[in-house]
Amino acid sequence: MEFPTDISAVKQRISEIAPEKYAATRNYKNGAVTFLSPYISRGFISTKVILEHIRSLEIPWEKTEKLVQELAWRDYWQQVWIDKKEEIYTDLKQPQSDVSSHEIPRAIVEAKTGIIAVDNAINELYATGYMHNHMRMYVAAICCNMAKSHWLVPAKWLYSHLLDGDLASNHLSWQWVAGAFSNKKYVANQENINRFFESNQTGTFLDVDYSEFDDFEIPEILAETVLPDVKLIFPKQENLDLEPNKTTLIYNYYNIDPIWYSDEDVQRVFLIEPSFFEANPVGQKCLDFAIDLTKNIQGIQIFIGEFSELNEQISSEKIIFKEHPTNNHYLGKSEDRDWMSNVKGYHSSFFKFWKKCKKEIQW
Repeated sequence: MEFPTDISAVKQRISEIAPEKYAATRNYKNGAVTFLSPYISRGFISTKVILEHIRSLEIPWEKTEKLVQELAWRDYWQQVWIDKKEEIYTDLKQPQSDVSSHEIPRAIVEAKTGIIAVDNAINELYATGYMHNHMRMYVAAICCNMAKSHWLVPAKWLYSHLLDGDLASNHLSWQWVAGAFSNKKYVANQENINRFFESNQTGTFLDVDYSEFDDFEIPEILAETVLPDVKLIFPKQENLDLEPNKTTLIYNYYNIDPIWYSDEDVQRVFLIEPSFFEANPVGQKCLDFAIDLTKNIQGIQIFIGEFSELNEQISSEKIIFKEHPTNNHYLGKSEDRDWMSNVKGYHSSFFKFWKKCKKEIQW
């Protein structure tokens, strides 16, 4: 799977959305998923833009609801993040139970679990930055509920390789699988993997009946754990031509909106803060993908350094940025992101959020 970075290709991908096929096949390896998540996560497009496109297709609501609901999950995770802030790095609802390690199985990192579909998916992740959402649940279940690793380090490992890495969607989904943000842990056996990922493998540590997960011992192949290492090289800092008294838009890893003030004569800066990437490591493919997306924004300049350093050159009075939990330390004018609905704030479950959201957007 490839993820082009020119805006025309992304618009083409939006035009190819097939809501009915998505609803019927999204959990399967080759299902009709949209492949738009990297662009949503990087703020290149919004869930609202996709919702408006789906609405324009004039397909009955009941045939589009599953896709719209999955988009709403993204807004829901963001609202949890806005409310809970740094707490998303901790067990939110209750402690993950039966934890034996705060690392990640070496077999996962090296794609040597012995489960062919899983190992192939991890190698695809390394090669392309993509992993199917259903497979992410399998991988998380293996790490948290079979290897009994605490979710945080494995979640950081996956986030670091995903082009669509989003701290809220990623970390809170891992908590959901691990039972730290849900009422029970998620498990899947080999039969389930075979069904959805076109395999017929038997004899693996997951080739068991679901009743056996109640007293599941860590398989030997998952026993060795490691702390993953992520390498990242920032681009070379070019000489910038910054005007201190000109209105300046700040873009970052979570906001690369190519149509933001597109007709305005403003200064545009893509801010790469080393402290953010040190706390939330990503691989080279991920940062390079984000930088390539910025090439759709005419005149944008890359600033490598902390916001405080940029602020020394440009007054806060001239700075505009989009609200996001990653930039609560920015100074200047904060603008709202585009949301699917006006439903805001923390909801203890997705379906409480969805009930309100659906009432507003349903056609």
